[in-house]
Amino acid sequence: MADFDWKTRFGPFLDQLTADGLDAWAQTLRQQLARRFDDTPHGDLDRWQAALARLPEMAGVEAHLDRSAVTLASPHALTPEQQEHLRNALRGLMPWRKGPFDFFGTRIDTEWRSDWKWDRVSPYLSDLSGRRILDVGCGSGYHCWRMLGEGAGRVIGIDPGLLFLFQFLSVKDYLGDVPVDLLPVRMEDLPAGLETFDTTFSMGVLYHRRSPLDHLLELKGTLRRGGELVLETLVVEGPEGYSLMPEDRYGQMRNVWFLPTCDTLLRWLDRTGYRNARVVDVTATTTGEQRSTDWMRFNSLQDFLDPADPSKTVEGYPGPVRATFIAEKP
Repeated sequence: MADFDWKTRFGPFLDQLTADGLDAWAQTLRQQLARRFDDTPHGDLDRWQAALARLPEMAGVEAHLDRSAVTLASPHALTPEQQEHLRNALRGLMPWRKGPFDFFGTRIDTEWRSDWKWDRVSPYLSDLSGRRILDVGCGSGYHCWRMLGEGAGRVIGIDPGLLFLFQFLSVKDYLGDVPVDLLPVRMEDLPAGLETFDTTFSMGVLYHRRSPLDHLLELKGTLRRGGELVLETLVVEGPEGYSLMPEDRYGQMRNVWFLPTCDTLLRWLDRTGYRNARVVDVTATTTGEQRSTDWMRFNSLQDFLDPADPSKTVEGYPGPVRATFIAEKP
C-alpha cells in the first residue's frame, strides 16, 4: 500500500492557512507532518488506511450534527454488501472512544457518551455562529462536528493520536469540503501567540499536563482579544490552594499530574491573565458515561474504580469529578 498521502490530505488546509495570513504556521506544520508520516510512520498506518478505503462510496450524503450521535444519512438504502463493507471498515478503526456516531444506520456506541458532556457545556457557550474554533485534545473529532452543527465558521481540532485522525476522516470523507479539520499534533507543536481563535476548547487535557499553568498560558496565546476559553478537567473537593497530585496512577492512568479544587483553578485562571472566570458545571463521571462497549472492548471506568467503594478509584483517591470553566482573554 502507498504511503499516507498527507500532502493531498492536508494541502487545502495548508493553503487556507496561507490565505489567512498564517503562512509561518503552514510552513511549520508541513515540517511536522513530514516527520510524522514520512520519517517515523506509525506501524498501524497501512491497516487504518485499508479500513478507510473499505468504506462504501455513497452519493448525496447528508450530515445531522445537532443530534446526540453525529449522523450520516443517505437518500438511498445501503445494499447488504455495502452494509457489510461499512461495518468491517468501521471495526477496522476500533477502539472508538469518543462519540457516538451513526453511519447510515450503523451506530457506533463509543466508550464515552461525549454527547453528555456537550449537553452540559453547550448552554453556557457564547454563540458559535461564524466563530473560528480550536479544540485541543479533540480525539476523534466528535465535538468538532457538534461545533459545526452549532454554526461555527471554522473548526480546527488537534490531537496527536493517529487512530483518531482516521476515525475523523471516516466522517469527513463523506462530507467533502466542510470547514472542519483535525491535525495530528500536540498543543506544544502550535506556534506561540497565534491569537487567531474566537473560542478555544480544552476538555480532558489539563490534568495530563506536568505544568497546568503553562497549559493555561498556551491556551490564552491561541485566543484573540476577547476570545473565550472553555476548559473542562478533573477536580477534587477542598479549599483554595489545594490540588491533588497522585503518587503514581489515578484511575489506572499514569499521566495524571494535578487535580485542583474549583477555587484553586479559578485562582490559576486569574493568575494567568484571564477575566470573568466561572464554574458552569460540576459532574461526577459515572459508568453510564464511560464504559466498555462492543466498539471499545478494553477496560474502562468500571475497572478503574474500587469495587468495594465505587466513590473511590482503585488507588483510593476520590472518584472522577469533572468541572467546566469558562473565561475570557482580556
